[in-house]
Order: sequence, then C-alpha cells, then structure tokens
Amino acid sequence: MSSPSVPDATGRLSVREKIGYGLGDTASNFIFHTVNVFLFFYYVDVLGMGAAAIGTLFLVARMLDTVTDPLMGTLADRTNTRWGKYRPYLLWLAVPFGICGFLLFAVPDSDPSGQLVYAYVTYISVMLIYTAINIPYSALLGVITPNSAERTSVATYRFACAFGGQLLIVAAARPLVAYFGQDDDAAGYKITMGIFAAISVVLFIMTFKLTQERVQPPADQKSDLAKELKLLLRNVPWIVMFIAGIFTLANVAVRGAVTLFYFKYYAGDDGSPWLGNFDMSTVFLTSGTIALITGVMCTKWLTPLGDKRQLMIALSSLNALVMALFYFVPADALGLMFFLNVLGALLAGPTIPLVWSMFGDVADYGEWKFGHRSTGLVFSGVQFAQKFGLAIGSAMAGWLLASFGYVADAEQSPEAVKGIRLMFSILPALFATGGVVAIWFYPIRGADVERMGRELAAKKE
Repeated sequence: MSSPSVPDATGRLSVREKIGYGLGDTASNFIFHTVNVFLFFYYVDVLGMGAAAIGTLFLVARMLDTVTDPLMGTLADRTNTRWGKYRPYLLWLAVPFGICGFLLFAVPDSDPSGQLVYAYVTYISVMLIYTAINIPYSALLGVITPNSAERTSVATYRFACAFGGQLLIVAAARPLVAYFGQDDDAAGYKITMGIFAAISVVLFIMTFKLTQERVQPPADQKSDLAKELKLLLRNVPWIVMFIAGIFTLANVAVRGAVTLFYFKYYAGDDGSPWLGNFDMSTVFLTSGTIALITGVMCTKWLTPLGDKRQLMIALSSLNALVMALFYFVPADALGLMFFLNVLGALLAGPTIPLVWSMFGDVADYGEWKFGHRSTGLVFSGVQFAQKFGLAIGSAMAGWLLASFGYVADAEQSPEAVKGIRLMFSILPALFATGGVVAIWFYPIRGADVERMGRELAAKKE
C-alpha cells in the first residue's frame, strides 16, 4: 500500500485515510465488543460459572488499568520511530491482541476453580494488550491533523467503522456459534472468536499502513512524567471528561451484560412470526447497531446546531429517558421494544464522535494553557476512566444477578426477572444521567476551540 496523502493547508484529510483510521476501531471491536456483549453470558450461562465471581473478576482486572493506562500513555508519548509515536504499536501488537482474544473464549473443560483461574489469566491478558494497542490508536486521533473540525470528521468515520464492525458481530455471532457448535455452544464460541481475532489482526495492520502522524509536541518540550501528571490534574476539561467517561461506560457495560438475559428470561428469545427463525436478541442488537451507525453518520448535520457540550447534554439526556422507559414495556410488546431501541441508538450515535473529538480539544487545551502537550497521557487517562466504568457496570451486573437469585440456564424467579429488567433500564439510565451532569461542567466552548487553534498554529509558525 502507498503511504497516505499529505493534507491540504487547512489540515483536511483524504477519505481514504479517514477510513483507514476508522478500520482500527473495527479491529478493536471484533474482540472488545464481543467481550462486552457475549463474554459475561458465555461465562455465566454457557459455562455455568458464578455470576458474582465473574463480576469480581471484571472489577479486579480493570483495577490494574489504574497503573497500566497512564504508563502506556506516557510510554507512547516518549516513543520515537520513523513511523511516529503511536502508529508503531498497531503493527507490533496486532498479532498478540488477536491471539489473546481467541484464548479468552477457549476456556478448557476443567473444574470450576481451574476455569476461574484460566478466566483471570486470559481476561487480564486481553485487557493489558488492549491497553497497549488502543491507547496509542486513540492518541493517533489527536495528532493525525491539527484541525479540530477535521478531527470530528475523522472521529465520525472512526465510529461508523467501529459500529459497522459491531453490526457484523451482533448479526453474525450467535448464528456462527450455533453453526459451528451445533449442540455445543462452548465450541461454537471458540471457533467464532478465532475468526473474529484473525479479522482484527488484518485490520489493525491496514490502519498502520493508511494513516500518518502530523501534530508534533513543542520542539523544546522536555519529558517529565511528574510534571505531566500535575498538569493533567490541573486540566479541568480533562477532569470533566474523566468523570463523564466513568458514568457513560458503566451505563454501556451493565446494559450490555444483561441484554441476552433480558431476552432469554423476560422477552423470550425464540423468534416471532415476523422475525422468522432469528432469535430476538440478535435482531434487537442488529437493528440497534444499524440505528447507532445512522446516528454517527448524522453528526455532521448536528454540529452546526450547537457546540459539542450543548449537543452532548441534549442527546445524552434524551437517551437516558429512553432507556428508563424500557422498564415499563410489557414482555410481549416487541414492537415497542424495537422502537425504543432504535430511537435510543439514534440519539446515542452522534455523542460518540463528539466525545472523542472533545478529547482532542482537551489535548490542545493542555498545550495552549500550560505549554506542554501530552496527547497519549490525555487519551490514556480518559480511556482508563471508560474502562473503570466498564468494570463498575460489569461487576454490578454479576453481583446484582447473584443477589436477585439468578440460576444459570433455568427458569428464573419473579425477583430475578425484575432484577434483570432493572439492570436493563433504570440502572443504565441513572448512569447516563450522571454523565450528563458531568458534561454540564465542561468549560471549552466552540469559540475557545477556534481561539486555541489559531494561537497554537501561530506559536508553531
């Protein structure tokens, strides 16, 4: 493949490079989204592992990120190669990431304690490799172009590609598991994950080939981790995004963890006259992902209506309301479930490229305010917050399922069903509302972004 083209004087990138960058999140999601949607169900319902024990596993593994995320961010900021600071990690770690993702769904047939130990080792390994490859990938967004509006465009492509991958995953995963596993779901998950892992490796290498780094730190900038951490804690926009990230991903994790349980034990997952032979959870997840992609692609038409903060508050508030309404939907109201799901996904879609573009603005703010740019550290800190939110949501799902009396692959008590419904609706809505409250305090407005861009450009010149 040829190297990416040089952008014009405004910092605009070719569509080819934007798609190339987006394929990196497709690669991530072939493992990470599969983990978020199917791993909890695989451990608890397919293998029969204890829900509370798995909840604790998710929390313990993610607590390691308190150390690994900032370390990886600072390491990436200090990396200097002919390929740049962040791109090399996509090449170096693509294959290890794929191997670890495959092993995650290859739990051996042994005693419960042996399976739990295996789950700890492989899950922690996946999280470590994910940190090492995804923090540089995310930081690449902050240096691919100096143009803030163009970063929003790149982020839109990124998440269109990310959710395109998610669409393939949710549409194909369960049919592939059934096809390859026949009557053995565990074997089906193993083969399916092997296919997904191989695709992930290829896509990460393509991203490396098709992208380029263009924004450099100040020429006289010295490496000083203690100073960078202090400056990061003085960066108010970063603190706001850190807190918002925890709430947002806790919402995603708890809802994602119980989606298959919601359909298996409340709404029914045996299909319907108008769904044919497809199970409802697959169609539900697929239609929601299509709506999410549509929402992402609508971002460019929404951005003229307000600055990023205003749009985030409005869209996230409406999405929280839609999630809460699910608690009041009867088990047989399939049409209403699908309508609310599509509506919520359409509302959530634009928030994702907006928030990642805001991270790039936060990195600009740090350089503009303090004269020191730490793009990798900024993105690693926010990414840690998101993974911590995922840990909280996933752990709560396991603990709450156990406390409501869930029994693996059996008819559930009314209390257990009610608990699943609460975790699918009210609890994620509360987390989403917490994210809205945090974003309310985000201090960077549209005029500030333009001012920072002008002054940073003038300083570099």
